[in-house]
Amino acid sequence: MRIGLNLKPGKGGTKRLLAQYGERLVCVRYRYDEKREKRFKTVELIVEEADWKPKRGAFRAEEVVGVRIGFKETDLQDRVRQAGGKWNRSRQVWEMRYDRAVKLGLKSRIRKIKGI
Repeated sequence: MRIGLNLKPGKGGTKRLLAQYGERLVCVRYRYDEKREKRFKTVELIVEEADWKPKRGAFRAEEVVGVRIGFKETDLQDRVRQAGGKWNRSRQVWEMRYDRAVKLGLKSRIRKIKGI
């Protein structure tokens, strides 16, 4: 089935459902089944509410992290350098901002730098 419309509460086509479900209504979707030539109206409802704190990622976006890059990976070294990375000889890692390392697809190569 494909989704044709995704409507927020209060829009046309949702008012009766909004009156029925109130603030629990999240959205109304119209789904289409081309094989059976049917249209279905579905609702998304909030059925439970609980306190929750999002997990903080391992690093903040602006935090400087170490990135391991092989000696012969010169193209990748150039891309890191263009993103503001700098080679740290004593630690044997490229140092750069976490958000930039992730943007370059280097998340699996990231190492925490102690003392920074």
